[in-house]
Amino acid sequence: MNWDDTTDAEAAAERLVGAVADGEDQAVEAALRPKDLHEFIGQEKVREQLDLVLRAARARGATADHVLLSGAPGLGKTTLSMIIAAEMEAPIRITSGPAIQHAGDLAAILSSLQEGEVLFLDEIHRMSRPAEEMLYMAMEDFRVDVVVGKGPGATAIPLELPPFTLVGATTRAGLLPPPLRDRFGFTAHMEFYGPSELERVIHRSAGLLDVEIDTTGAAEIAGRSRGTPRIANRLLRRVRDYAQVKADGLITQEIAGAALAVYEVDARGLDRLDRGVLEALLKLFGGGPVGLSTLAVAVGEERETVEEVAEPFLVREGLLARTPRGRVATPAAWAHLGLTPPSAQNAGKGQQDLFGT
Repeated sequence: MNWDDTTDAEAAAERLVGAVADGEDQAVEAALRPKDLHEFIGQEKVREQLDLVLRAARARGATADHVLLSGAPGLGKTTLSMIIAAEMEAPIRITSGPAIQHAGDLAAILSSLQEGEVLFLDEIHRMSRPAEEMLYMAMEDFRVDVVVGKGPGATAIPLELPPFTLVGATTRAGLLPPPLRDRFGFTAHMEFYGPSELERVIHRSAGLLDVEIDTTGAAEIAGRSRGTPRIANRLLRRVRDYAQVKADGLITQEIAGAALAVYEVDARGLDRLDRGVLEALLKLFGGGPVGLSTLAVAVGEERETVEEVAEPFLVREGLLARTPRGRVATPAAWAHLGLTPPSAQNAGKGQQDLFGT
């Protein structure tokens, strides 16, 4: 499993709207992946630009430029890497940054590549520094220097590589060093999906899964999918289960709403962890400001889990704000949970209330 870091993956594994799937879910998700750019829904600018890059490479009979894809989990970075390989009629090798902790690990992968092969490196920002420095030369000159021996007697043996295409994916593009980022011929940032795009994703997936769904049911699921196709597909499968057991199999707005209420996904897409963070911030700390570590203890989660798993969505939804003094709830958060904000004279005390100051 692999998300922003190991702790996040463990936390997300238990969330219906998390970014980590078990074996069965992974198999279904793989079956739902688009196979070419025309079948890929959303990301119009990225698709148009990438189509030009790949068509030009094919016309020249050359290997496609290296590609960097950035964006939140679940937006289609892995799918696009597979589409790149399919469009170039090339095999694909898949690995991840955390799996490459030594330069030798990377050298072994690079030396086994075939000409024109696509190497997909997920979470590229988490690769070790020695491997990263080796990758510079491999991307630019299709060559690596393998060091044999140690100390003064060590020698570097140059190893020529066949031309290949590196597709790097990252959820945190800011952590990539400029020398690595500059070696990619094409970079693209994946945006969150709008409701209409998610509805198209849901209708397509429903057809592949042989699920009956009407437009209102698709709209209800899309509205709770946090702008992410992976989450939309996962919610669709859970609503399908509910419709098969509790109804006649047809997914309508009413059925979708009832199903997602069972799975504790509310109308804005917040799940148990998201609401737990907001409730602690509002009920225990009067809306903040409160420190991240204190907030994490209050909800019984690791600090990294709150910061990397729950906070990005809450901030994007305008329910929580990060300030130099700590986390602060917005008026929208009070309204969403149906709570009354504190009076002006008591507002903004946050952690101070715990110490009677």
